[in-house]
Amino acid sequence: MIVLANDGISEKGIQLLKEADITVLDARVSAEHLSNFINENNVDVLLVRSATQVRKNLIDECPNLKIIGRGGVGMDNIDVDYAIDKGIYIINTPKASCKSVAELVFAHFFSLARFLHESNRLMPLEGETKFNTLKKSFNNATELSGKTLGVIGMGNIGLEVIKIGISLGMSIVAYNRTPKTENVKISFFDGQSLHFEIKSVNLDEVLKKSDFISINISNAEKYFIDNEQIAMMKEGVFIANTARGGVLNEVALIDAIERGKVAGAALDVFENEPNPEIEILMNPALSLSPHIGGNTLEAQNRIAEELAEQIIKIKDEL
Repeated sequence: MIVLANDGISEKGIQLLKEADITVLDARVSAEHLSNFINENNVDVLLVRSATQVRKNLIDECPNLKIIGRGGVGMDNIDVDYAIDKGIYIINTPKASCKSVAELVFAHFFSLARFLHESNRLMPLEGETKFNTLKKSFNNATELSGKTLGVIGMGNIGLEVIKIGISLGMSIVAYNRTPKTENVKISFFDGQSLHFEIKSVNLDEVLKKSDFISINISNAEKYFIDNEQIAMMKEGVFIANTARGGVLNEVALIDAIERGKVAGAALDVFENEPNPEIEILMNPALSLSPHIGGNTLEAQNRIAEELAEQIIKIKDEL
């Protein structure tokens, strides 16, 4: 069996696959050459992350593909149903990067709450000459402890966000498309653990009560957070979107920031990815990152291990 990891795979995954007598091609093939590469190299398994698109035409052009794997949660860059209809196995790693994404949410929240995103831009330029001015301009910061955290989407990532929020002493209000109740377990270094029951509420309640809002839902056919939803939010709310570009209306967000409705926002994903709008890139109230939610060493190793284990299992069944 031959595997093409077109968006990369960690050494741990490569090692596990090689031990199972599976060949790994850790290449980066452009979209226009991908089908030819797959066919010429007799590739059985195509592994991707968010960069490579696996659409119907590619599936049709590669009749020998047996497995398509996505290193991550969302599958919106793969025509899943079409591939399944063609008899192709579809695998992903829904839990492997959850902790990493959740930690990034709070990295952005802390940065926004303490103006670190702007301070890091201005200190190298003005720190020597305008130190006291900068100090004064950043004196209206806020703590997360005691605030209300709104979580939109109670999937694996949303639950990790909730855990961190609880650990920081935040109140939690959470929305899920399908109402649900989750028992959240927080484990500590000494083996102790605490359990919290989190019941979902309606979206309006989350929007109206939250001081910080984390968007953790999959792709929507239209904006899930638009002018109407932003209007319901508290004055001075902070928003983080690490889910998908297109879930949040970026034009409405910029307008709300300019009006003071939204104090600041964090974006790891963008509507026009990988070419975010210049108005987004230059706005000082935004904390930005280039879709790096799952880009930690720990997450990449877990992703690779989970994919390898699934591929080996399917190989034994074929």
